[in-house]
Amino acid sequence: MAKARAIEGLNADDPYAAAAANIVAVRAREVADHSQDVLDMTDIERVHDMRVATRRLRAALEIFEPCFPPPQHKEVLREVKAVADALGGRRDADVTIAALEHFAEGLAAPDRPGVASLVEKIRAEQAQANAELESHVQSRRLAALSERLSELVVEAETVVPEGQR
Repeated sequence: MAKARAIEGLNADDPYAAAAANIVAVRAREVADHSQDVLDMTDIERVHDMRVATRRLRAALEIFEPCFPPPQHKEVLREVKAVADALGGRRDADVTIAALEHFAEGLAAPDRPGVASLVEKIRAEQAQANAELESHVQSRRLAALSERLSELVVEAETVVPEGQR
């Protein structure tokens, strides 16, 4: 699993919105970085790493919700969740295939074809999940999401959270 990128320049004295901007910017960059070759089904860890990155970004967006304008925040969070869901569909198939292949290694030769046929069925599901994921990770769609996240980061500096007014 990819290690979370350190948040540079974070200080306990920073305003909540400044911390939000800093953390969301770093987590958004992680998602973009992990999108490289995520559709390559020969390396299932790429999907896992991007999925973890989306979960970290989602958590940051949820924690710092008061720092963002509600309509934009809701839209961006919905998009991040959609990407995470698509990654999850692909990851489920990846993990199932890996587990079945490992299981089959311990079976007697006559029992392996049954597991192999199940693996082929799940490979079809994996391919379908990958096709669905593709629409979420197209470069123009990810660029648009990155732009909206950047706008949220800028907005975080101007929104005064409840309780800090």
